[in-house]
Amino acid sequence: MNLLALDTSTEQMSMAVQRHGVSTPWQHTAPGGALSSTHLIPEIQRLMAQAGLRFDQLDAIVFGAGPGSFTGLRTACSVAQGLAFGAAVPVLPVDTLLAVAEEARHELGGADGFCVTALLDARMDELYAASYQYQSGRWKQHKGYRLIKPEALAWDGCGVLAGNVFPAYGACLPDGPGRRLLALPTAAAMLRLAPALLAAGGAVNAAQALPTYIRDKVAQTTLERAAAKAAI
Repeated sequence: MNLLALDTSTEQMSMAVQRHGVSTPWQHTAPGGALSSTHLIPEIQRLMAQAGLRFDQLDAIVFGAGPGSFTGLRTACSVAQGLAFGAAVPVLPVDTLLAVAEEARHELGGADGFCVTALLDARMDELYAASYQYQSGRWKQHKGYRLIKPEALAWDGCGVLAGNVFPAYGACLPDGPGRRLLALPTAAAMLRLAPALLAAGGAVNAAQALPTYIRDKVAQTTLERAAAKAAI
């Protein structure tokens, strides 16, 4: 399949282009954050040119739908929507925590039964978490999305903890025999996930592409900030 994948949900901007008949995708990663909105489209255009593809030749545009950075998710969604509208192609929203799990499986060579608890930094001393198991070539989510304090993570010590939370919260996370792996939701991981998700009917019209927000409240009001200051 011809696919473009992009993610700006974390501190890293990631994109990749897959062309039918070519085994290795064209990839690019760079610092994200505020740079994503200005650098994302030119880098996508560069990758598409390297792959020799027009946007209307894509089977779908794949994007990291969340959870993740509020601004980053809006950036990825709006860029995916704009490109998809212009090219008249569908979009495929991908769970960023699932992409973390897939990145861990790919890096560690996980086989059937491989378990991952995927973790992404939610800021404000919280993290996003979800648990998955790889079975018969497909992922199954065992525990849905949670927004929790690091010390509240319930983990039985089995499998892998994977994500970007360890520098900030590693000391607060539970210990166990399982491995900790620094991993991000890469565009390459999303390309690997895309065939099964597309076969399952995950593609939608560009107008229906929406970010996945777990935390609805991203800032305090003036009164809330004043109350918090007075409580100190």
